[in-house]
This record gives sequence, structure tokens and C-alpha cells, in this order.
Amino acid sequence: MDSPVLLVIIGCEIGFWVVVVAGLVVRYGLRAQRASTIVLRLVPAVDLVLLAAVALDLHAGAQVEQIHRIAGIYLGVTVAFGHAIVRWADVRCAHWFFDGPPPPPRVKHGPAAVRREFAEFGRWLIAALVAGGCILGLAATVADDDQARDLFGIFPLLGIITVIWFATGPAWALFDQGNRARS
Repeated sequence: MDSPVLLVIIGCEIGFWVVVVAGLVVRYGLRAQRASTIVLRLVPAVDLVLLAAVALDLHAGAQVEQIHRIAGIYLGVTVAFGHAIVRWADVRCAHWFFDGPPPPPRVKHGPAAVRREFAEFGRWLIAALVAGGCILGLAATVADDDQARDLFGIFPLLGIITVIWFATGPAWALFDQGNRARS
């Protein structure tokens, strides 16, 4: 492994979950709602660590590898899906450990499922925009011309993920709803 960015991504993923668990412990274990909200708002700081690590690696002259592009996708996903992941963990923590109500069942068919798939796809589009924005920002600020060109390799990958996500999410949900309506 030539780049330390993979280790930083792993560290950031661990850091994300440490912050989430700490926030939930403060919320439910210490019964401090306001303090837990403050702790949970530290999640974006983890993302800044990763962005800084990638910027420093590029500034030091590292050759762009796939991991640099994946770091952009990781950042986009944590920004776009982070709040939903925290909400998901919060509901389950309350239910499993503190006698909270059970999470609502996941709707698998019908208009509600279609809306959910479009909402998730919308989050992915936000993630892709954030990833692209991070890459463009890195290319404009710390990357040399060769690094910038190599960083732009993220855009075909984002396009492929977007097409697959749309086909397996919203399009499939619409197709499934149409088939069930005809049955």
C-alpha cells in the first residue's frame, strides 16, 4: 500500500461509529439530550480529517490512486447519509436498550416503497455531488495537473454507480409497483 489514505479512511469509519456510539451513550446512558446532540454534531469533523489527509497526501506529491477517488465517495456518502444513519442507530438503540418503541417496519412494496427508493437515490445524488465537489476542490487547490487529471477518474465511477443505483432502486420499485397493480 503506497498511500496512507486507506488507513485514514478506516480510521474515519471507526471514528464515525465511535462518535455515534458516544452520542447515544450520552443521550440514553447519561440522559443528556442536548449534550448528545453536541457530540453527534462532531461527525463532520471526522470527514474534515479525511479531506485534510487526502489534501496533504496530494500536496506531498503522491501519485493519485483509486483510494484517493474512493475517499471522495466516502466523504460524499457520510455527508449525504450520515444523518439518516445516526437516526437509524438512535431508533434501534432506544428500542434495544432503553425500552423505546420498535422501529417501523420497512415498507417493501407500493407507493411508500417507491418514495423511499427515490429519497435514497436523492441522497446518493447529493453524495455524488459532494464527492465531485471535493475532487474538484482538491484538483483546484493542491493537485498538480497530472494529479488533477487522475482525480477526475472519479466521474465515470460516479456515473456508473448512479445508473446502477437508479436501476436497482427507483426504477425497480416503479416496475415492481406496476407489476403488482396488474396482478
